Amino acid sequence: MATETQVVEKLRATFRSGITVPEQFRRTQLNNLMAMVNENEEQILKALHQDLAKPKFEAILSELVILTNELHYAISNLRSWMQPEYVSKSLATRFDDCFVQREPLGVVLIIAPWNYPLQLLLLPLVGAIAAGNCAVIKPSEISLATENLMAELIPRYLSQDCYAVVRGGPEETKALLENRFDHIFYTGSQSVARSILQAASVHLTPVTLELGGKCPGFIYGHVNIVAAARRLVWAKFFNAGQSCVAPDYLLCTRATQDTLVPALRQALEDFYGTNPQTCPDLSRIVSPRHWTRLMNLLGRSKGKVVVGGESNEEDKYIAPTVLVDVTEDDALMEEEIFGPILPIITVESLEKGIEFINCREKPLALYVFSDESSVINMVLEKTSSGGFVSNDGIIHMSLPGLPFGGVGGSGWGSYHGRWGFETFSHRKACMLRGWALERLNGLRYPPYRDDKLGWLRWTASPKSSCALM
Repeated sequence: MATETQVVEKLRATFRSGITVPEQFRRTQLNNLMAMVNENEEQILKALHQDLAKPKFEAILSELVILTNELHYAISNLRSWMQPEYVSKSLATRFDDCFVQREPLGVVLIIAPWNYPLQLLLLPLVGAIAAGNCAVIKPSEISLATENLMAELIPRYLSQDCYAVVRGGPEETKALLENRFDHIFYTGSQSVARSILQAASVHLTPVTLELGGKCPGFIYGHVNIVAAARRLVWAKFFNAGQSCVAPDYLLCTRATQDTLVPALRQALEDFYGTNPQTCPDLSRIVSPRHWTRLMNLLGRSKGKVVVGGESNEEDKYIAPTVLVDVTEDDALMEEEIFGPILPIITVESLEKGIEFINCREKPLALYVFSDESSVINMVLEKTSSGGFVSNDGIIHMSLPGLPFGGVGGSGWGSYHGRWGFETFSHRKACMLRGWALERLNGLRYPPYRDDKLGWLRWTASPKSSCALM
């Protein structure tokens, strides 16, 4: 069995051969990836159910559809993305070809998490392939069934000389990170991200970090409370709350809370019935360790459970749970919850809600629910977040035309669609010159004189660009 270093060196030799650069090679690999997903749908759904008890509906929507949409988008736009981007010129460069050329970075590393083990493994790979790179692909060992399936399928459909799956846990990941990569793409927790940054710094390797954090939901002003409750419940408890973009906590006034809680209770009953544990549409917590962490958070909280609270360790089940009377220093506010627990915190005003959000790390996503455009616009303008959605949650991540990524503590860089292609590309500044205007070039040669400087300043200025138009 090849070591991590041998795997990387094999891919680097392949990349140096230039095989990944032509458009047709990239297009073929993207089509092969599409075939892999389409031809193995049942196996994929089975693995996802094994790992997280994902309902077929949720798995198709969040793992398969989002991936095939991304592939269609990349295949349709690949040629235009690869074209040189010509830039405006000055008088001094009027006879030159001046453009930006996208070129592949080289050998990249993609480290995926367990919560969306297919989507978050292969979606970055689409960008890496489209940009012409070789890639080492590291699935999460926690979602074991999906890891096993990807290790089997990817070598069957993609070039084994260009793309390699490396399996294992923290030790294997650590060994991988000892190698030099041209880019590292990591999705997961802030704590692991810090160790990845330390390893990357040794080789001065650039990184993309897709993290998460505590994404706020904020209900304020006039609002359709029933519709807001249904959309919140869907966004929060999709995949049992194990989504980096799930609403992590909810802000509202005391009066809004009084009408919201019954609406949340009714929405949960409509979606999952009176006994959610028997509902086939609710996922499970991924492992006993993660179940224990969530139950410890819930046990330490001083909030009042008003919906749910039931659990079963053997089944890795936690009922969709809502708490009120939660304070900003509560245990549930110490870290990202990443589970089916929704704390509600009351604020006195719109300004206080914005202040509450701004006093914390910038979130991966921010959700505002209101019928008033002034409220939505004020929160949009006064806060910073990776993504922003009004009157819904998590749906923005399904659109390939929007960049997906965090800001500050919620992540560095973005991907999806063109943004993934750009993440895995180097934008090379190119100027192709001939021998014209050598007399003009003489202005820059010694001996230097003030009159030469005056002419040079003019030929290089924006005014000379305008004179060309």
